[in-house]
Amino acid sequence: MSSVPDSVVGETARIYRSFAHYQARDVSPIYEDWANGIADDPMLLDRLANRPADKRQPNLLFAAARHLGCTAVSNADLRSWLISHWDSVTAVMLSHATQTNEASRCATLLPVLTQIPGPLALIEVGASAGLCLYPDRYSYDYCTDAGTVRVDPPGGPSSVVLPCTISGAPVPNSVPEVEWRAGLDLNPLDVTSESDMRWLESLIWPEHEARRQRLRAASQIVAAEPPRIATGDLLTDLDSLITEAPAEATVVVFHSAVLAYVDAESRRRFADSMAAQPSMVWISNEGAGVFPELDEPIAKQAKGRFVLTVDETPVAYTGPHGQSYQGLTTAQPDI
Repeated sequence: MSSVPDSVVGETARIYRSFAHYQARDVSPIYEDWANGIADDPMLLDRLANRPADKRQPNLLFAAARHLGCTAVSNADLRSWLISHWDSVTAVMLSHATQTNEASRCATLLPVLTQIPGPLALIEVGASAGLCLYPDRYSYDYCTDAGTVRVDPPGGPSSVVLPCTISGAPVPNSVPEVEWRAGLDLNPLDVTSESDMRWLESLIWPEHEARRQRLRAASQIVAAEPPRIATGDLLTDLDSLITEAPAEATVVVFHSAVLAYVDAESRRRFADSMAAQPSMVWISNEGAGVFPELDEPIAKQAKGRFVLTVDETPVAYTGPHGQSYQGLTTAQPDI
């Protein structure tokens, strides 16, 4: 007999079904099949529902399985594998976190970053290994209706090229000047660590070989000049990091796919703390459900995409892996 309420099991099923429909569909057939299968599996749902809320996510379960060598393609094969390896999968899920470090998200940050007066002092909350702290070191291919626009760093083309489809907004024509960069994470990862890199690769979806190659190339750029990533919590340790930024630089605090793993009360407290610092810019690149106070029509049209906000003003829908940027017609923030 289940030891958790039916409502928790039902919510877990909803999370997996939503993941299959809004995130994996047309992006990862394997993960779409896996997630739909688990959403219909009472036994696996019950096992997952017995875990803390932040240890039930599809990305974490699937990454843990692949980290341990699961090569299943169909959900039926995955189910058999999970039942045989459940204790090992549980150990990985409890000791690791979803820390996908997708450098391509810089492509959806760049249209906003280039509008902010520089030089910039970048602080990433939930920085993982810090790959998104280097938007000035990558090249970009922006695909528009008129063709592809290349943006390179001042020193010339980068070994990392980030593709992004863009509409409804001007295409950036440069990268920002970054004077200082730092990150904050509960469990910082190190691009020079073989075990950390192996976990980051496990978090990349099975069909996405181009993302794996970008991860390896971006990690080489970061390893050449490792960022400072402080160990800490966004509610208690961010302020002290902000005070370290150079006085002449514009402080930009940003995060992508982080707040979904924080409870609603902590998200609100974090938002209040950001709003209380008018001298800096706050960029949030998160799922539409993270801040329910967003206009309902904006959240409703997200359809699996993130909502990019600047100082709480929604400015764009973005692809979760940095693959697209669709500007909104709402008033743009004054930055």
